[in-house]
Amino acid sequence: MDWRTLASVPRKSPAWKTRRKEWTRVEAEWMKRRGQASLLAWGICQASGQISIISSPGIEGYEALLELQNVPEGVQEYSWHRGANDSADSMIVSYQPPSHAWQPGPMYSSRENVTVKGHLVIKDSLLNDTGSYTVRVDLGYETQRATGWLEIHQWEDDPGISANTTSVVEYRDPMAVFCHTNVTDATRIQWYVNALNVSSNEQMTISPDRKTLILHQLSRYDFTIRCGIENVLGFPQKSDIIFPKVFYGPDSVLLRTKPSKFSSVLAAEVGSAVQLDCTSTSSPGPTYRWIHNGSFLSSAASLNFSSLTWEQMGKYRCIVENPVAQLSFYRDIRIQRPRTIPDIRTGFYLSGSLLVFVIGMTVLGGVYLCGVLIYFLITHFSTRYLSLGVKGGALLGVWTQKPAPPGVGVAERRGKGQARNWVVRDPTGQTHRCFF
Repeated sequence: MDWRTLASVPRKSPAWKTRRKEWTRVEAEWMKRRGQASLLAWGICQASGQISIISSPGIEGYEALLELQNVPEGVQEYSWHRGANDSADSMIVSYQPPSHAWQPGPMYSSRENVTVKGHLVIKDSLLNDTGSYTVRVDLGYETQRATGWLEIHQWEDDPGISANTTSVVEYRDPMAVFCHTNVTDATRIQWYVNALNVSSNEQMTISPDRKTLILHQLSRYDFTIRCGIENVLGFPQKSDIIFPKVFYGPDSVLLRTKPSKFSSVLAAEVGSAVQLDCTSTSSPGPTYRWIHNGSFLSSAASLNFSSLTWEQMGKYRCIVENPVAQLSFYRDIRIQRPRTIPDIRTGFYLSGSLLVFVIGMTVLGGVYLCGVLIYFLITHFSTRYLSLGVKGGALLGVWTQKPAPPGVGVAERRGKGQARNWVVRDPTGQTHRCFF
């Protein structure tokens, strides 16, 4: 910030207060650095035992100071001269501490003054104040001389900034930014993206003289770009801010419906109310197109059907476009009548005649099985025996359930099948083969 800029602003205005605060900070830091340099030089001069002149770089329009270091006690006169000698023609001003008298010389410009400690102060310094200065110190018993150098710099203007474009498409268009400054030392030029000091990386490249920044791609989160320089006092001076306009999107399409859809299908009856809302985010704002069964329908973001008709059934597509970024997305949905689910019977049914046949066959089968079971039980588990007797000259066998008494002939069945082969023993012990 130039002091002349501060003077051009109306006093007590908000801008004046802001710049005055910055001006005060600059002055304080400048005095601090000058004091540090003086302390360093003071240590060196103490070792030498001679007076010396310490100065720090001055800024045009500011106060410049040449300090004396390692000055003995009892000084009778300080005499300051312009140049490398202490001739009368080059004298600026002299000061006598005992009498507090001072005398201007030929080189006095009314801006110079000598303090009680012998320092030379130059108010409102100019560029032509740069040069050598010599002081002669009269101690009464001896005279000491020292020569120093004062350099006054012009306050560097804040750097300017420009760009080949301020409107880019996200992750697609590069952007070149230029820093306008007279600074030739590249180490004093800095670049700031989103207020952060940056250097060359995969996303950006800084030229060797650091006056050009090339952003290979920007995102929607890159808000500010500026450059800055470090002036001779070490203070940063920054340019104006460039606010890039980054076009982006759409990233996706959101489709809301009433009633709710399921798997891109909206079930609705004829005569019912249907609403379709298509939304997306982009910069600039997106444009919308609705396609119904392959034909353009509307450029609105929403469709409303207060009473759905047969003709309004079918496939709908919402297309969202960013004309600047040349990106588009779409989402499909189909409106159709609800599907009816058939009544599926899970029971077993038979016709009347088939039922009678099944019942009859079941009964016959049951009778047959019962007969087989009875036959099996009789033939395998019966305890009957055949008692024999003679009646009318014929052999007669009688079945009985009781155990055969002793001496009664019994028959033993042998063989299987229809022909029952029986071996009969009579009470006398003779056997007879019979077939029943």
